[in-house]
Amino acid sequence: MARRFIVEADGGSRGNPGPAGYGAVVRDAETGETLAEVAEYIGTATNNVAEYKGLIAGLRAAYALDPEAGVQVRMDSKLVIEQMSGRWKIKHPDMRPLAAEAKAIVPPGRAAYEWIPRERNKHADRLANEAMDAGKRGERWQPKVPPGGTLAAGAPESAAPADDALAAPAATGAPAVGWGSADVGTPATFVLLRHGETPLTPEKRFSGSGGSDPELSDVGRHQAERVAAALAARGTIQDIVASPLRRCRETADAVARRLGLEVRVEEGLRETDFGAWEGLTFAEAKERYPDDLAAWLASTKVAPTGGGESFAAVTRRVAASRDKLIARYTGRTVLLVTHVTPIKTLVRLALGAPPESLFRMELSAASLTAVAYYADGNASVRLLNETAHLR
Repeated sequence: MARRFIVEADGGSRGNPGPAGYGAVVRDAETGETLAEVAEYIGTATNNVAEYKGLIAGLRAAYALDPEAGVQVRMDSKLVIEQMSGRWKIKHPDMRPLAAEAKAIVPPGRAAYEWIPRERNKHADRLANEAMDAGKRGERWQPKVPPGGTLAAGAPESAAPADDALAAPAATGAPAVGWGSADVGTPATFVLLRHGETPLTPEKRFSGSGGSDPELSDVGRHQAERVAAALAARGTIQDIVASPLRRCRETADAVARRLGLEVRVEEGLRETDFGAWEGLTFAEAKERYPDDLAAWLASTKVAPTGGGESFAAVTRRVAASRDKLIARYTGRTVLLVTHVTPIKTLVRLALGAPPESLFRMELSAASLTAVAYYADGNASVRLLNETAHLR
């Protein structure tokens, strides 16, 4: 018989939007024993965003304890419960990817959602407030319950209530980072491999998911074999996931043949759709669409000419794929064969860096980057743009 967990989650914003945080607790459904606590200060956000983030963190903690367990979610957010139950439509576009993240961790068939009054959700509310208080002090919230552990006797269960008004979402911050974190087990480590060269790469032409889908050039195939040999020598890769675009699948296949692994395709790892700029050099795009290009460089919310994707849209889908893959590959080392924008986005999010940092990173063809993701939501960038295997 499958194990069952109860996840209680909450989130709050002191200002709505304002300084925000979430908290979640995982209990054994049979005994009521507290198995895990998670909480995080997320910077400036709204209640809705914080509540959804709390749900996602709680589901991830439950999945880490037992990926096959059924989950009963209890929250005092009517909005989140009704939307996740499918009774209310998710009208706001920024709520949809958050709901999709949650569903990707624990499918609807293994998760049930129940609204509870705030007084029955004090534990998660307390954790959210502790996280916000820690963030205000410039500190990182520390769990009292280790993963798979139990709550210490006499631990407090009450806290001041957080603002629960409903409002449109705002951008969230990144996890706090510190050296003094508790032991949270083996991370999910993503080794990020940019595909090998295509005929468009040395000419520095826009080559996204809306263009010609070029194959690897002879140089690119040689690069793929070189990186495959280097990864085989290291012997650390356990799984391979690739963007659906041809250049990534060809690069991934070269590594898979050497390592004896299968390649799983993840749609969310595809490159940005550059719209009308596909196939153009930067100079050509600037000459033909000077105002559009200037606006795109100034804001991540602006899409390329002709219905391409904004970097904000790419960030949402890459983050959703990241969370799904973290849940799937907990404790494993996975090669993600993808593109410039997704890799830079994963690095940016891991560092909590501003959006403009996307323009301040160099990623060579067939280069390796690595990010480790821990069960408490923290991330560590281990490597950036390594190309020694190509020399």
